[in-house]
Amino acid sequence: MLADYHVHTAFSNDSVYLMEDVVKDAISLEIEDICFTDHVDYGPYRDWDDPRGIEYRAGEEDEPEWVALTNVEYKKYFSLIEELKEKYKKQISIKAGLEFGVQTHTIPEYEKLFASYPFDFIILSIHQVGDEEFWTNEYQSTRTQQEYNEGYYKELLSVVQNYHNYSVLGHMDLIVRYDEQGPYSFEKVKPIITEILKTVIADGKGIEVNTSNHRYGIADMTPSRDILKLYRELGGTIITIGSDSHKKEHLGAYIDWAKEELRKLGYTQFCTFEKMKPVFHDLE
Repeated sequence: MLADYHVHTAFSNDSVYLMEDVVKDAISLEIEDICFTDHVDYGPYRDWDDPRGIEYRAGEEDEPEWVALTNVEYKKYFSLIEELKEKYKKQISIKAGLEFGVQTHTIPEYEKLFASYPFDFIILSIHQVGDEEFWTNEYQSTRTQQEYNEGYYKELLSVVQNYHNYSVLGHMDLIVRYDEQGPYSFEKVKPIITEILKTVIADGKGIEVNTSNHRYGIADMTPSRDILKLYRELGGTIITIGSDSHKKEHLGAYIDWAKEELRKLGYTQFCTFEKMKPVFHDLE
């Protein structure tokens, strides 16, 4: 079975990929199950209808002149997913999800959002700490490599201890992607990663394999093979696979590769989700 469970569209402020085009392209790639997981990052970004108004950034190549720095326009998002589910029901299974960029201080906003819409799947990610972004180096720039690596995992641990309405952790070692100083020793952060994984497993949640490591030039898997081995050793079984696609060329990329790598690590199954419940499939 070919499934992609980390997919972004024009509802995310870092993509212009129209949702129906994603569906059509997924069908052409013979993807059988797809879950939309557009970005919600409370703290740095506001909802589209926030009474304080919204901010904009200048558009880059292939983008509009100005891009609204907002979270998903939820009503339109879920309505369109339902339309596409019906239109393409004989060709592909479409699931409704979001990627929650949670921080401890924003948990109440995610609790409210989760209660407001019907979800199949939620990716829990950490994109910022203290509203400081990783991708711009804002968070790392004022800290040592030890401080920003440990700070990232401490925030992730705090979040999973206090927030429970999610399905899997997204790109669990994301800080690696934005660490300009190079690889940081796994052994130094292994104790806190162990606590994170134990919490996730006890809570009945999982982690994802994110195949975007290829386009970011990361030699290891995302999360690393060390983390994936540890997760299995601790008894973890819930694994999803996603491309983290934002463009046509990303969609479905390296999904089969990820399956093979998981088999090498001793895994026998991966998951899709429906109504927040995992569905297990053999790694073929």
